[in-house]
Amino acid sequence: MKMLLFLLLLGIAGPRGTSARTHSLTYFDTASSGVTNLPEFVSVGFVDDVEMNHYDSNTKRAEPKQDWMNSITDEEPQYWERNTQNALNAQQVYKADIEILKQCFNQTGGVHIAQRMYGCEWDDETGEVKGYEHYGFDGEDFLILDLETETWIAPRREAVLTKLKWEKNKADMASLKNYLTQICPEYLKKYVNLGRSTLMRTEIPSVSLLQKSPSSPVSCHATGFYPDRAAMFWTRDGEQLHHNVDHGEILPNHDGSFQMSVDLNVSSFPAEHWDKYRCVFQLSGVMEDHVIVLDPAGIRTNRGNPPPHQCCSLRRSPPRWGWIPGLQEVERQ
Repeated sequence: MKMLLFLLLLGIAGPRGTSARTHSLTYFDTASSGVTNLPEFVSVGFVDDVEMNHYDSNTKRAEPKQDWMNSITDEEPQYWERNTQNALNAQQVYKADIEILKQCFNQTGGVHIAQRMYGCEWDDETGEVKGYEHYGFDGEDFLILDLETETWIAPRREAVLTKLKWEKNKADMASLKNYLTQICPEYLKKYVNLGRSTLMRTEIPSVSLLQKSPSSPVSCHATGFYPDRAAMFWTRDGEQLHHNVDHGEILPNHDGSFQMSVDLNVSSFPAEHWDKYRCVFQLSGVMEDHVIVLDPAGIRTNRGNPPPHQCCSLRRSPPRWGWIPGLQEVERQ
């Protein structure tokens, strides 16, 4: 799996017709070198894909991104101060790591980005817990944790020395496993409870048929739904279509809800057959599908106003949020 810059899109598939769901707590760290107008280090945390906290090297403060995260200090008064200090420590680790990585890849100047994604998932029905941790450099995987075997996968030869060093440190692996399978899920449950009214809500979308011109595909566009575990597709006579269909991504709205669209190329369809086609929207936790018939009278033209879219041997910085670990020593390859 390729490492993406700043955000890694998570799976949207979820159980339909039930309130049970898998919750996730994921942190994304991004350190950069040679990038203008971008903090050298950014760390953000997400609960169920909703940003809850943020730190960057410009503000040098760990801060809440949701109102309900302010309540964390009722139980842990030093939460934000502690995590600010942990992030400041990690910032220094990443700064050194980028220089090490540049030497490993025989590079000097230019733009470089090091990333880390780690966290856990928790099934609130079965209690099953999964932990994960990935490292990337310049958009490519560098190291991937296999928690079951307690080993690291090194997709690139430059990562082999770090892999061997980290696997040799059994105490560090035990500490990491304890964080990902015990501490991380405990905090995940705490965050879900704090943000329950937001994270567990269900919002039904507005669904419309849009078309730029008579020769353009018809776009079925849903906006304002929550959560982002949703599916939308076209059918003909009740059968899902796979040809002449273009699926868009689920994208965030400014208000915390989501939008998505799926286009149907109707250029080869006789007008008298249009009523055989349906756009179907399904939302996790909602039994009833939202269905729209392909009716020319119900299509809104969208000329000039398209629907909104968005289109080495390193120090291993330990997990920070909610935990105070010790830092690892530096070795160079």
